[in-house]
Amino acid sequence: TSHRGGYSHDAVVYALQKCGIRHIDTAKRYGCESLLQKAIKESGVKREDLWITTKLWHSDYGYENTKKACLDSCERLGVEYLDLYLIHWPDACVPGKSNREVRAETWRAMEELYEKGLCRSIGVSNFLISHLEQLKEDSVITPHVNQVEYHPFQRPQELVDYCRSRDIVFEGYCPLAKGEALTHPSIIQLAKKYGRTPAQICIRWSIQNGIVTIPKSTKAERIQENCKVFDFTIAEDDVEILNGMHDGRHVSWDPSLIV
Repeated sequence: TSHRGGYSHDAVVYALQKCGIRHIDTAKRYGCESLLQKAIKESGVKREDLWITTKLWHSDYGYENTKKACLDSCERLGVEYLDLYLIHWPDACVPGKSNREVRAETWRAMEELYEKGLCRSIGVSNFLISHLEQLKEDSVITPHVNQVEYHPFQRPQELVDYCRSRDIVFEGYCPLAKGEALTHPSIIQLAKKYGRTPAQICIRWSIQNGIVTIPKSTKAERIQENCKVFDFTIAEDDVEILNGMHDGRHVSWDPSLIV
Protein backbone atom coordinates (compact mmCIF):
# COMPACT_ATOMS: atom_id res chain seq x y z
CA THR A 1 0.00 0.00 0.00
CA SER A 2 1.12 3.60 -0.33
CA HIS A 3 -0.01 7.19 0.11
CA ARG A 4 0.16 7.84 -3.64
CA GLY A 5 -2.54 6.44 -5.90
CA GLY A 6 -5.04 6.06 -3.08
CA TYR A 7 -6.02 2.97 -1.18
CA SER A 8 -8.25 0.17 -2.42
CA HIS A 9 -10.02 -2.03 0.12
CA ASP A 10 -11.19 -4.39 -2.64
CA ALA A 11 -7.66 -4.76 -4.00
CA VAL A 12 -6.29 -5.84 -0.61
CA VAL A 13 -9.08 -8.36 -0.06
CA TYR A 14 -8.63 -9.68 -3.61
CA ALA A 15 -4.85 -10.02 -3.19
CA LEU A 16 -5.28 -11.99 0.03
CA GLN A 17 -8.23 -14.16 -1.04
CA LYS A 18 -7.55 -14.82 -4.73
CA CYS A 19 -3.81 -14.41 -5.29
CA GLY A 20 -2.32 -16.03 -2.21
CA ILE A 21 -0.47 -12.85 -1.31
CA ARG A 22 0.56 -12.90 2.35
CA HIS A 23 2.87 -9.89 2.69
CA ILE A 24 1.30 -6.50 3.36
CA ASP A 25 3.71 -3.56 3.29
CA THR A 26 2.36 -0.33 4.74
CA ALA A 27 3.48 2.65 6.84
CA LYS A 28 2.10 5.23 9.23
CA ARG A 29 2.95 7.77 6.50
CA TYR A 30 0.49 6.10 4.08
CA GLY A 31 -2.45 6.74 6.40
CA CYS A 32 -4.19 3.43 5.75
CA GLU A 33 -3.21 1.18 8.69
CA SER A 34 -6.72 1.26 10.21
CA LEU A 35 -8.27 0.60 6.77
CA LEU A 36 -6.06 -2.47 6.44
CA GLN A 37 -7.43 -3.87 9.70
CA LYS A 38 -10.88 -4.00 8.07
CA ALA A 39 -9.57 -5.57 4.83
CA ILE A 40 -7.58 -8.22 6.71
CA LYS A 41 -10.65 -9.17 8.77
CA GLU A 42 -12.82 -9.37 5.66
CA SER A 43 -10.27 -11.54 3.85
CA GLY A 44 -10.57 -14.28 6.47
CA VAL A 45 -6.80 -14.92 6.36
CA LYS A 46 -5.41 -15.83 9.79
CA ARG A 47 -3.02 -13.37 11.42
CA GLU A 48 -0.30 -16.01 11.78
CA ASP A 49 -0.37 -16.62 8.02
CA LEU A 50 0.36 -12.95 7.24
CA TRP A 51 3.61 -11.01 7.12
CA ILE A 52 2.79 -7.42 8.08
CA THR A 53 5.38 -4.69 7.60
CA THR A 54 4.84 -1.12 8.70
CA LYS A 55 7.15 1.85 9.15
CA LEU A 56 8.00 4.51 11.69
CA TRP A 57 7.67 8.05 10.33
CA HIS A 58 10.29 10.65 11.30
CA SER A 59 7.80 12.68 13.37
CA ASP A 60 7.90 9.74 15.83
CA TYR A 61 11.68 9.24 16.01
CA GLY A 62 13.36 9.16 19.41
CA TYR A 63 13.42 6.51 22.13
CA GLU A 64 10.04 6.96 23.85
CA ASN A 65 8.20 8.17 20.74
CA THR A 66 9.25 5.07 18.78
CA LYS A 67 7.84 2.66 21.36
CA LYS A 68 4.54 4.53 21.49
CA ALA A 69 4.33 4.79 17.68
CA CYS A 70 4.80 1.02 17.35
CA LEU A 71 1.94 0.32 19.77
CA ASP A 72 -0.23 2.86 17.95
CA SER A 73 0.47 1.18 14.59
CA CYS A 74 -0.38 -2.23 16.08
CA GLU A 75 -3.65 -0.82 17.41
CA ARG A 76 -4.60 0.72 14.06
CA LEU A 77 -3.76 -2.53 12.26
CA GLY A 78 -5.61 -4.59 14.87
CA VAL A 79 -2.59 -6.83 15.59
CA GLU A 80 -0.60 -7.74 18.70
CA TYR A 81 2.76 -7.81 16.94
CA LEU A 82 4.44 -6.74 13.70
CA ASP A 83 6.41 -9.09 11.50
CA LEU A 84 8.68 -6.26 10.41
CA TYR A 85 9.03 -2.67 11.63
CA LEU A 86 11.17 -0.25 9.64
CA ILE A 87 12.65 3.19 10.25
CA HIS A 88 11.15 4.84 7.17
CA TRP A 89 13.75 7.46 6.28
CA PRO A 90 17.29 8.40 7.45
CA ASP A 91 16.55 12.12 8.00
CA ALA A 92 15.34 12.74 11.55
CA CYS A 93 14.49 16.46 11.22
CA VAL A 94 15.00 17.03 14.98
CA PRO A 95 16.26 20.55 15.84
CA GLY A 96 19.45 20.60 17.91
CA LYS A 97 20.27 16.92 17.36
CA SER A 98 22.23 15.24 14.60
CA ASN A 99 20.48 12.68 12.41
CA ARG A 100 22.95 10.06 13.64
CA GLU A 101 22.10 10.78 17.27
CA VAL A 102 18.35 10.48 16.68
CA ARG A 103 18.73 7.37 14.53
CA ALA A 104 20.81 5.73 17.30
CA GLU A 105 18.25 6.38 20.07
CA THR A 106 15.41 5.38 17.75
CA TRP A 107 17.20 2.14 16.95
CA ARG A 108 17.68 1.40 20.66
CA ALA A 109 13.90 1.49 21.00
CA MET A 110 13.55 -0.75 17.92
CA GLU A 111 15.96 -3.26 19.50
CA GLU A 112 13.86 -3.25 22.66
CA LEU A 113 10.64 -3.80 20.67
CA TYR A 114 12.35 -6.74 18.97
CA GLU A 115 13.60 -8.23 22.24
CA LYS A 116 10.09 -8.00 23.72
CA GLY A 117 8.63 -9.78 20.66
CA LEU A 118 6.41 -6.85 19.68
CA CYS A 119 8.34 -6.76 16.40
CA ARG A 120 9.44 -10.14 15.04
CA SER A 121 12.06 -8.35 12.96
CA ILE A 122 13.34 -4.78 12.64
CA GLY A 123 14.97 -2.86 9.85
CA VAL A 124 15.40 0.38 7.96
CA SER A 125 14.25 1.90 4.70
CA ASN A 126 16.07 4.20 2.28
CA PHE A 127 19.35 3.77 4.20
CA LEU A 128 22.62 4.02 2.27
CA ILE A 129 25.96 2.45 3.22
CA SER A 130 27.00 5.57 5.17
CA HIS A 131 23.81 5.44 7.28
CA LEU A 132 24.21 1.70 7.88
CA GLU A 133 27.88 2.11 8.84
CA GLN A 134 26.97 4.71 11.46
CA LEU A 135 24.19 2.52 12.82
CA LYS A 136 26.62 -0.40 13.02
CA GLU A 137 28.79 1.61 15.45
CA ASP A 138 25.77 2.75 17.46
CA SER A 139 23.80 -0.49 17.77
CA VAL A 140 23.77 -4.04 19.07
CA ILE A 141 21.37 -5.67 16.58
CA THR A 142 22.05 -5.47 12.84
CA PRO A 143 18.97 -4.41 10.85
CA HIS A 144 17.26 -7.48 9.43
CA VAL A 145 16.05 -5.62 6.32
CA ASN A 146 16.85 -2.52 4.26
CA GLN A 147 13.96 -1.52 1.99
CA VAL A 148 15.19 0.63 -0.89
CA GLU A 149 14.04 1.79 -4.34
CA TYR A 150 15.07 -0.85 -6.92
CA HIS A 151 14.21 -1.05 -10.62
CA PRO A 152 16.12 -1.15 -13.94
CA PHE A 153 16.98 2.58 -13.73
CA GLN A 154 17.94 2.45 -10.05
CA ARG A 155 20.04 -0.63 -9.31
CA PRO A 156 22.31 0.25 -6.37
CA GLN A 157 24.50 -2.83 -6.63
CA GLU A 158 27.15 -1.62 -4.18
CA LEU A 159 24.44 -1.19 -1.53
CA VAL A 160 22.96 -4.62 -2.37
CA ASP A 161 26.42 -6.22 -1.98
CA TYR A 162 27.06 -4.37 1.27
CA CYS A 163 23.73 -5.53 2.72
CA ARG A 164 24.42 -9.12 1.68
CA SER A 165 27.86 -9.01 3.30
CA ARG A 166 26.15 -8.16 6.60
CA ASP A 167 23.17 -10.53 6.23
CA ILE A 168 20.74 -7.62 5.81
CA VAL A 169 17.88 -8.65 3.51
CA PHE A 170 17.61 -6.20 0.60
CA GLU A 171 14.00 -5.44 -0.24
CA GLY A 172 13.20 -3.46 -3.40
CA TYR A 173 10.25 -1.09 -3.77
CA CYS A 174 8.97 0.64 -6.94
CA PRO A 175 10.02 -2.33 -9.15
CA LEU A 176 8.18 -0.78 -12.12
CA ALA A 177 9.73 2.67 -11.52
CA LYS A 178 6.19 4.03 -10.98
CA GLY A 179 5.33 2.97 -14.51
CA GLU A 180 8.35 4.58 -16.19
CA ALA A 181 9.90 1.18 -16.93
CA LEU A 182 6.78 -0.09 -18.70
CA THR A 183 7.27 2.12 -21.76
CA HIS A 184 11.01 1.58 -22.22
CA PRO A 185 11.68 0.05 -25.68
CA SER A 186 14.13 -2.61 -24.38
CA ILE A 187 11.66 -3.78 -21.74
CA ILE A 188 8.80 -3.85 -24.27
CA GLN A 189 11.03 -5.89 -26.59
CA LEU A 190 11.86 -8.40 -23.85
CA ALA A 191 8.18 -8.65 -22.92
CA LYS A 192 7.40 -9.64 -26.52
CA LYS A 193 10.27 -12.13 -26.58
CA TYR A 194 9.05 -13.92 -23.43
CA GLY A 195 5.33 -13.51 -24.10
CA ARG A 196 4.92 -11.53 -20.89
CA THR A 197 3.99 -8.00 -19.88
CA PRO A 198 6.63 -5.31 -19.24
CA ALA A 199 5.63 -5.37 -15.54
CA GLN A 200 6.27 -9.11 -15.33
CA ILE A 201 9.69 -8.65 -16.94
CA CYS A 202 10.67 -6.00 -14.35
CA ILE A 203 9.43 -8.05 -11.40
CA ARG A 204 11.02 -11.27 -12.63
CA TRP A 205 14.35 -9.47 -13.27
CA SER A 206 14.31 -8.08 -9.72
CA ILE A 207 13.58 -11.53 -8.25
CA GLN A 208 16.33 -13.15 -10.33
CA ASN A 209 18.75 -10.56 -8.96
CA GLY A 210 17.93 -11.93 -5.49
CA ILE A 211 15.82 -8.97 -4.38
CA VAL A 212 12.72 -9.29 -2.18
CA THR A 213 10.37 -7.49 -4.56
CA ILE A 214 7.22 -5.61 -3.54
CA PRO A 215 5.09 -4.37 -6.45
CA LYS A 216 1.98 -2.33 -5.67
CA SER A 217 -1.32 -1.96 -7.47
CA THR A 218 -4.92 -1.07 -6.68
CA LYS A 219 -6.26 -2.99 -9.72
CA ALA A 220 -7.24 -6.65 -9.38
CA GLU A 221 -6.04 -7.65 -12.86
CA ARG A 222 -2.64 -6.02 -12.26
CA ILE A 223 -2.23 -7.75 -8.90
CA GLN A 224 -2.93 -11.07 -10.60
CA GLU A 225 -0.46 -10.22 -13.38
CA ASN A 226 2.25 -9.22 -10.88
CA CYS A 227 1.95 -12.63 -9.20
CA LYS A 228 2.47 -14.65 -12.39
CA VAL A 229 6.26 -14.41 -12.47
CA PHE A 230 7.36 -17.77 -11.10
CA ASP A 231 6.82 -19.91 -14.19
CA PHE A 232 9.50 -18.42 -16.45
CA THR A 233 13.15 -17.38 -16.30
CA ILE A 234 14.87 -14.50 -18.05
CA ALA A 235 18.06 -15.64 -19.78
CA GLU A 236 21.35 -14.36 -18.35
CA ASP A 237 22.10 -12.21 -21.42
CA ASP A 238 18.73 -10.49 -21.08
CA VAL A 239 19.25 -9.96 -17.34
CA GLU A 240 22.47 -8.18 -18.30
CA ILE A 241 20.57 -5.94 -20.75
CA LEU A 242 18.26 -4.91 -17.91
CA ASN A 243 21.18 -4.53 -15.47
CA GLY A 244 22.80 -2.18 -17.97
CA MET A 245 19.84 0.20 -17.91
CA HIS A 246 20.80 1.70 -14.54
CA ASP A 247 21.11 5.46 -14.91
CA GLY A 248 20.81 6.44 -11.25
CA ARG A 249 17.40 8.09 -11.47
CA HIS A 250 15.02 8.04 -8.53
CA VAL A 251 11.26 7.91 -8.95
CA SER A 252 10.89 8.18 -5.19
CA TRP A 253 13.01 9.98 -2.57
CA ASP A 254 16.77 10.37 -2.94
CA PRO A 255 18.50 9.66 0.40
CA SER A 256 21.99 10.57 -0.86
CA LEU A 257 21.71 14.13 0.49
CA ILE A 258 21.01 12.95 4.05
CA VAL A 259 23.98 12.74 6.44
